[in-house]
Amino acid sequence: MSSPAPPSPATQLRQRLRPWPQFFDLSAISIPISLSDTTYRINQNLRYFFPNYALIFLITLFLSLVYHPISLVIFLIISAGWIFLYFSRNRDDPLVLFNYEIDDKIILGFLGLLTLLALIFAKVWKNVFVSLAIGVLILLIHGSLRAPEEDLESPYGSLLSDVTSPQGDYTMV
Repeated sequence: MSSPAPPSPATQLRQRLRPWPQFFDLSAISIPISLSDTTYRINQNLRYFFPNYALIFLITLFLSLVYHPISLVIFLIISAGWIFLYFSRNRDDPLVLFNYEIDDKIILGFLGLLTLLALIFAKVWKNVFVSLAIGVLILLIHGSLRAPEEDLESPYGSLLSDVTSPQGDYTMV
């Protein structure tokens, strides 16, 4: 018997991405009640929507390089490496190269270093910083305004309790 064919990288990437209607769900938008609630939301949403945020970063970087054709070609090659080696690969199946298993952190570091060297070579720092700033701004706005998907207990405990009265539980003297 033959085993089923492994899914293609595009299929694996689609499986990791959270659905875009869920990402843009307006019913999940609310104002955080405190700074600690904001940081909690950003942390939870970053974990949950990481592939979506990464794709947004890649798209903003791609759009910033449209007027630099050589940089765009380099970026597309490196993006293919990111998609093939990091985003679309099954986390349960480690990358094996010359009979050695390579950890995801090493792959991430290698791809990051390769991207950095390519950007130094292409001399497009201004475009990259602007596109990364836009990506961070999108991440912070979305991450802070969207209520987290999981109903996990907050590490801040009762500090995030919803208080109905500004006076709290104090009694009048």
